[in-house]
Amino acid sequence: SDHMENIYGYLMKYTNLVTGWQYRYFVLNNDAGLLEYFVNEQSRHMKPRGTLQLAGAVISPSDEDSHTFTVNAASGEQYKLRATDAKERQHWVSRLQICTQHHTEAIGKNNPPLKSRSFSLASQGSANSPGVQRRPSQNAVSFFNVGHHRLPTGKRVPIMQPDHLVDVREMMSQAEGQQRDLIRSIECLPASGHLTSLDQDLLMLKATSMATMNCLNDCFHILQLQHASQQKGSLPAGTTISWLDPKISLANHFKNGATQNFPAEINKPASVREEQSIAEPCQLTREPEEINPDEELEDVCDDKEDDLGAVEEQRSVILHLLSQLKLGMDLTRVVLPTFILEKRSLLEMYADFMSHPDLFIAIANGSSPEERMIRFVEYYLTSFHEGRKGAIAKKPYNPIIGETFHCSWRMPKGSVATDAGTSSSAHSPSEQVTLPKDPEGQAEPDYYTVKFVAEQVSHHPPVSGFYAECVERNMCVNAHVWTKSKFLGMSIGVTMVGEGVLHLLEHGEEYTFSLPCAYARSILTVPWVELGGKVNINCAKTGYSASINFHTKPFYGGKLHRVTGEVKQNVMNTVVCRVQGEWNSVLEFTYSNGETKYVDLTKLSVTRKRVRPLEKQGPFESRRLWQHVTESLRDGDIDKATEHKRALEERQRNEERLRAETETPWCTKYFLKDGDGWVYHKPLWKTVSAAQTQQTDSN
Repeated sequence: SDHMENIYGYLMKYTNLVTGWQYRYFVLNNDAGLLEYFVNEQSRHMKPRGTLQLAGAVISPSDEDSHTFTVNAASGEQYKLRATDAKERQHWVSRLQICTQHHTEAIGKNNPPLKSRSFSLASQGSANSPGVQRRPSQNAVSFFNVGHHRLPTGKRVPIMQPDHLVDVREMMSQAEGQQRDLIRSIECLPASGHLTSLDQDLLMLKATSMATMNCLNDCFHILQLQHASQQKGSLPAGTTISWLDPKISLANHFKNGATQNFPAEINKPASVREEQSIAEPCQLTREPEEINPDEELEDVCDDKEDDLGAVEEQRSVILHLLSQLKLGMDLTRVVLPTFILEKRSLLEMYADFMSHPDLFIAIANGSSPEERMIRFVEYYLTSFHEGRKGAIAKKPYNPIIGETFHCSWRMPKGSVATDAGTSSSAHSPSEQVTLPKDPEGQAEPDYYTVKFVAEQVSHHPPVSGFYAECVERNMCVNAHVWTKSKFLGMSIGVTMVGEGVLHLLEHGEEYTFSLPCAYARSILTVPWVELGGKVNINCAKTGYSASINFHTKPFYGGKLHRVTGEVKQNVMNTVVCRVQGEWNSVLEFTYSNGETKYVDLTKLSVTRKRVRPLEKQGPFESRRLWQHVTESLRDGDIDKATEHKRALEERQRNEERLRAETETPWCTKYFLKDGDGWVYHKPLWKTVSAAQTQQTDSN
């Protein structure tokens, strides 16, 4: 009762996609159990613009940020609100929860619970067609209070025994099974006729039944938290229980140094428990690990993505998903169906952009700044073709925070173009590189090694960092990419926000570059990928720059995958090279001296990357982390793949909430925050600089 005073003040309210967030004046009326809002404080004595009944409502702090929360009324109406800071949000949330609890219990007291269940799931003609029956006399209030009991004043709530949770889990499993049967029944309906599987009401029924099961899982999680707190004693002061995903045990990796105890998993399938808690005999660490390239073997994995069967078979799932999306909607938090996934992580996809290491190494061999810029443009434009696995647009796995991927390439020195444009292992005296001597006195290898490491450094926003280096040629590239996806109607657009920098240490040059946007087109038929947008490559030291345009196909006519670009000397404002063609087919380079060069990407040799075997990989390296999802996709078992994928994603969400509750920042393993970007912790330019300093001191 001490906290039942009325509160009021300004909050931001999300109105719609067009209007967005607007400031509104809110009043919490504790006596009436109402949350009201007005246009401004001056109009608070007029009729409110909106009112929510708080009895039976759910107050949910959002995991988007520390300012946002939602008020979900029992009527189905929702307010999405944003406070000025975390402290103000906590103030509103706690007062709203107290008011909600008070009025909800008052309704339960005035409307005693029914003696028996007021609804049942019953088969109607088939076990695959569950129905819902409700007594005619049942009103909304009594339906809301099914199973709600009030204990006599002064009596302590009994501790729930573990077997009670087992019973709850069993009933939920049955409900989940019936919900799956309902979905199958709808999807088995004919595609045409009086009642089809694409009927709008049935699509809505699928969505609401899924939302109901998610809500039940939230409730079950709260019961688990309460059970755990009762076993250990009361919760710490200030702790709040909010709507969460089903609680699962966290691997040591995700504790990030903290020691936590969670209730044991109850009645979970073994296939899911494996993802939920990766059993490792040793304590996982966030310390950087030096990967020995000699342990890596040539990759034999060749997962092409040309299977149209799954797309055709799952079209109803796509339609169901599209029915819930709006134009311009951010897809970062939308869980996409498993069957559209590639059999690799996004981190590995970034590595596949390095599949032509000979062109990458040859950049440093250019005899002039102009030639080095042109070589970089050539390498850049040839990297996207191999980055795609097949013609079908499929989506790589969203990396889990802390996930890493390591690989390397070995390129014979005689296969790399020198400054004369030929292939030779010899370099001019000015390009000689002092290689580290082998400790056993063995001869230097006759190949270059390009090492690659990628890490998912952030979950919201989803940011990946990747780094590649060739020590023998004193060159490295560091990049960070934030992927932003939006729904565009019959296509999906992905913006690659971020920047990369290529360092040529022999020449003291840095080349900054960006990445184009990607689009998945024709998502209802045969989805395909095209690139679009303008990217720039700049070298401040030499004054050379490149402007590249990836052209999207116009509505009528036009070619697919067209790209044009030019390399300029900025001081003289002269174009030294022009390029045109298709980024996945043939590129034509025209130089200022009139010469023309054609590059057929379909005939370029691809150097297979070298990857450590699964048994030698860490538990959070991409291939080992996603191995069960990948195996299930290879076997065509979409349901099993979805189960494994969901377990990994649930673990990540729970770990993120745990860090938020304990205010524990995430510690990255290989990349460090640098302004708005991320930089590899031990880049080659620091190593070379330190070696030069040491050599100077010794002299």
